[in-house]
Amino acid sequence: MKFSVLGSGSKGNSIFVESGSTAILVDGGFSGREIAERLSRIDRDMSCLKAVFVTHEHHDHISGVGVVSRRCRVPVFANEGTFRGAGKRLTKLFKQSEFETGEAVSFDGLQIRSFAISHDTADPVGFVIDDGKSRLGICTDTGIPTRLISRRMAQCDALVVEFNHDPVMLKNGPYPQSLKQRVNSSQGHLSNSDGAGLLDSVIHDGLGHVVLAHLSETNNHPEIAYREAEKVVRDRLELSVLSISEQQRPTELFEI
Repeated sequence: MKFSVLGSGSKGNSIFVESGSTAILVDGGFSGREIAERLSRIDRDMSCLKAVFVTHEHHDHISGVGVVSRRCRVPVFANEGTFRGAGKRLTKLFKQSEFETGEAVSFDGLQIRSFAISHDTADPVGFVIDDGKSRLGICTDTGIPTRLISRRMAQCDALVVEFNHDPVMLKNGPYPQSLKQRVNSSQGHLSNSDGAGLLDSVIHDGLGHVVLAHLSETNNHPEIAYREAEKVVRDRLELSVLSISEQQRPTELFEI
């Protein structure tokens, strides 16, 4: 399996996953043109896509989903709450496919299992993607780490984990108080220490890649997030397993 975080943050989120002849997107929070451009940076093309799986209905996760579905003639998988919450934004699709949160969807050689997370949307989920040889866990946009999340993310070969904000920077930053409270709530975003705690709960010898995701451009610095993750990884894994996703460009195409 190979994957790349095409971009991660409040301006757009999308993850490319490939195994054999199958390629999917998890979320499509950029314009169709931008998704195509970012795929080209990792030597891939939209024509290879077979499906889009959606974590939740916020604009920065679905703004380009309809375009990708229609242009590539591929199905969009999401739970009923996400389709309902998205309303007209996810109605003009080539094909709409619903799953129930917690179930595993078998699709073209992949098993994609959703799990519930905490965020201020109708029914947000993370995913574990398994191709029979390796497993990728994806968990961003969640307010609190839970035992369920840790159970689902355990024994993955690679992880995309939210390290959204530094609490001190958030407290002293420019956001209005209402937005600070939302980010810091149980339905907001994981702080660096929360993300590190989640990572600590699932770390194991076989973990080969960890991508820190959804870093706030206002309330975080990559160096701070990396330092928190490094504390967990140090003495247990090679530091080379750690990478940071950016808002403006895709990560490399990791192989697991």
